[in-house]
Amino acid sequence: MNNDDARTQRKSYLLMRTTYDITISILILAMSSAMFFADYFKLEQIGAIDSTFRYMFGSICLLYGGFRLYRGIKRDY
Repeated sequence: MNNDDARTQRKSYLLMRTTYDITISILILAMSSAMFFADYFKLEQIGAIDSTFRYMFGSICLLYGGFRLYRGIKRDY
């Protein structure tokens, strides 16, 4: 019985962690697309920021969001 509880708890933790990683990666990737395509989407507040900073921050968000997505799919915790 104790072994089943530990297995259930581990499975629940993996599901929660995977869901968290994928959700956060989607939000971060959405932020990177907002940074890259602010002029196209007519986001005036983001578009007013210096374009060099926007592209640097968008690149960082893209890399980190991709890492979080990879980690969520890999599920090696």
